[in-house]
Amino acid sequence: MKVLLVNKFHYLKGGSETYYFALGNMLKERGVEVIYFSMKHPENLPCEQEQYFVDNIDYNGKMSIPEMAKQSAKLLYSFEAKTKFAQLLDDEEPDIIHLNIFQSQLTGSIVDEAVKRDIPIVYTSHDLKAVCPTYLMMNHGQICDACLHGDYLHCIKTACMKDSKAKSTLAVMESLVYKMKGTYRHMDLIITPSMHHKRRLEEAKVTKGPIRYMANFLPVGTEFKNGTDDGKYFLYFGRLSREKGVLTLIKGYAASGIDKPLYIVGRGPEEEEIRALISELHLEEKVPLLGFKTGQDLKDVVANAHCVCMPSECCENAPYSIMEAQAAGRPAIVSRNGGLPELVTDGITGYVFTPNDVDDLAEKIRMMDAASWDGEQIVEMAREKYSAENYVRKLMHYYKKLIEWKKRGR
Repeated sequence: MKVLLVNKFHYLKGGSETYYFALGNMLKERGVEVIYFSMKHPENLPCEQEQYFVDNIDYNGKMSIPEMAKQSAKLLYSFEAKTKFAQLLDDEEPDIIHLNIFQSQLTGSIVDEAVKRDIPIVYTSHDLKAVCPTYLMMNHGQICDACLHGDYLHCIKTACMKDSKAKSTLAVMESLVYKMKGTYRHMDLIITPSMHHKRRLEEAKVTKGPIRYMANFLPVGTEFKNGTDDGKYFLYFGRLSREKGVLTLIKGYAASGIDKPLYIVGRGPEEEEIRALISELHLEEKVPLLGFKTGQDLKDVVANAHCVCMPSECCENAPYSIMEAQAAGRPAIVSRNGGLPELVTDGITGYVFTPNDVDDLAEKIRMMDAASWDGEQIVEMAREKYSAENYVRKLMHYYKKLIEWKKRGR
């Protein structure tokens, strides 16, 4: 069996890339031939298929209206991606195409090429891009499902894509192209890492095909080992951006009045505002910003925490940060948003609080500060729930069924 894995980034940027590379490694260990399609980038990991990768495009930087107009065609339908993907399919003849994040830079043009050749398509929906132009289902700090059934103009009216009318218009145009072409209806199987996202996609009726919930897995080689029994600090690690709720966390921590410090690990666009709030609340000594960490440094910080906090104000899917913390026996405090409550059993592996509610968060922090947890129990739960072996066994079953189904002519 030959599987083509697709993701717009081919370096470790976030959770979808953790999944993408770990899945590739697992499949190879089972004798599957794995090939890749992605976008060029200086940080890319070595890849034999790099000659087929598309040129790098960054839509996050500041762009003038003329620049936006120039790039819009590539965002809506990339003929470069279509041509290079077609060549890759003809040269390699994969049995399965497994899409991850392909929108914007790679575009739905690659789906057309797969459909033309009748190759089965699996799509792991790491976000809600299929039902929301901004992918977060968030409008100026509040959860929003106004676009769920295809009324995308709301996004333009409220400029909810990075507070920009121009970027919101582009995002809406992209969603309309996918809707008109039925891009997601061509998926033979959609996988969601959370039940929350499964329900949202089903409610929006984005596809007539099956949507299966499969909890994300932790990569082979993950050390399932209880950390310290007496953590000295609370911990947030992840992107420092508005939707992650870090400002709410700092306010809740300040209101809790506990003595343990709060460590913040990561980088992002909200860093300066976070620093300003820490200074305003006179918390410089208790809330250090430790910057970006990875590898063993990050593992050590997580293993020695009393608790990990994920106060997200958007519809999270199934963040690896909580999964990795549980593999180290750490309890978690999470908001009741998206798939987060599915990862934490309230009162057993942590606490769940009302999103954006500083008082409720402060109370949960005080409760966590006074509590002791069975780290070994949390580790065993993580080992069972996030098993890579179980995941790939089920996925391989789906792959084989889809290949057989296509060969029978559906």
